[in-house]
Amino acid sequence: MGQTARVSAFAWTAAVSLAAWLWLLLCQGFFWRTDVRLPPRREPAEWPDVCVVVPARDEAAVLPLSLPSLLAQDYPGRAEVFLVDDGSTDGTGELARELAVRGGGLPLTVSSPGGEPPAGWTGKLWALRHGIALARARGPEYLLLTDADIAHEPDSLRLLVAAARTGGFDVVSQMARLRVASRWERLVVPAFVYFFAQLYPFRRIGRKGSRTAAAAGGCVLLRAETAAKARVPDAIRHAVIDDVALARAVKGGGGHIWLGLADRVDSVRPYPGLRDLWRMVSRSAYAQLRHNPLLLLGTAAGLALVYLVPPAAVPAGLVTGDAPAVLLGAAAWLVMTATYLPMLRYYRQPLWLAPLLPFTAFLYLLMTVDSAVQHYRGRGAAWKGRTYTRPGTVADEG
Repeated sequence: MGQTARVSAFAWTAAVSLAAWLWLLLCQGFFWRTDVRLPPRREPAEWPDVCVVVPARDEAAVLPLSLPSLLAQDYPGRAEVFLVDDGSTDGTGELARELAVRGGGLPLTVSSPGGEPPAGWTGKLWALRHGIALARARGPEYLLLTDADIAHEPDSLRLLVAAARTGGFDVVSQMARLRVASRWERLVVPAFVYFFAQLYPFRRIGRKGSRTAAAAGGCVLLRAETAAKARVPDAIRHAVIDDVALARAVKGGGGHIWLGLADRVDSVRPYPGLRDLWRMVSRSAYAQLRHNPLLLLGTAAGLALVYLVPPAAVPAGLVTGDAPAVLLGAAAWLVMTATYLPMLRYYRQPLWLAPLLPFTAFLYLLMTVDSAVQHYRGRGAAWKGRTYTRPGTVADEG
C-alpha cells in the first residue's frame, strides 16, 4: 500500500509538472519563440540627434572590440558618444581616447564622475547620471545607453532610431547576442536568455496596456524627454537590476516599450568558466527576488517542480514500475525540450543540448541560493570592486 502511494505521488507530481509546461507553452506570451526582432520600420524624414552614453569601469580588455563599433556608426543625423570612466584602474579612459584618435568616426567625450558614488547609488547608475547630464546639454531627442562590452554593427543606431521613431516607442531595447564559445557558455548562456524571456515575455512587454516591463541594459534607446519624465536614472538609483527598473519607471509613466532579440548587437565579454558565469548570475539573482526569503523558497520549489521533476520521474517510474509517472514525466520533459530548441537555434548551438536544460536549471537554482547566502553574509551583489549589500547601500570591497 505504501509503495502504491509513493508511485501515485510520482505520477501526480509529474502530471502537475506537465500541466505547468502546457500552460507555459500556450499562455506565457509564447516566450519560447525567438522571432521578436526589431519591428517593421521606415526611415524617418528627418533623423533626430542622438547621444550615446557608455558607463565603463575597468573595461580595457573589451573596449578595443566594442568602442570602435560605436564610433563607426553609419548614422545620417547628428550623433556623439560619451564614455564615463567610473574610477577605472586599468587605463580605460586613456585607451578610449587612443581608440578615438586611431579610428575616428563619431565625436567622443571621455569624462568621469569623480570619486565613489554617493550612498544609495549603484556605480553604473551614478556613471549614467553623469553621462546623461553631459548629453542633455547637447539637446538630443534620444539617448542610447549601451554597455562597454557591447559591439554594434555599423547600421545598429540607424535601425534602432528608425524603429523608435516610426513605431512610436519611448524605449527600444535589444537583448544583445551574448558570447557562446566555451563549453560552459554553451550550456549556460542560451538558458540565461531563455529564462529571462520566460520571466518577461517580449510580446507582452511591447503590448500597450500590459504591465510586463523589462529592458536589456546592454542596448537601450531611450527618448530623452521620457527619461526626464520618469526621472531616470535618479528614480532607480539603488537598482542592481537597473534595466528592468528603468523599464518599469518608463512604463509606470505611460511610456511604450519594445524589447526583442538582437541581430546586429553582440556582447564581447567572455565568460569562459563556470565560475565566471556563476558570478554573473548570482550577483543579482537574489535582488531579482527582492531579497525575500519566501520568494526564494517559492522559486526553488517552482524550479524543482517545473525543471527537475520530469527527468526525475522517468527513471523513478521505470524502477518502481509506475508507467503513468514515466509517461507524464517524459511528456513534460519533451515539451520543455521543444520550447528550448528555438533559443539554441538562435545561438547556433547543437540541438542535443536541449534535453540538458534540467541540469542547467539546477545550476541556476544553486546560483540563486548562493546569491541569497552571499547577501546574508553581507557581500550582496559584488561587482568590479563594489559590494551592494542591500537596496540603497554601497560598500567598497577593496
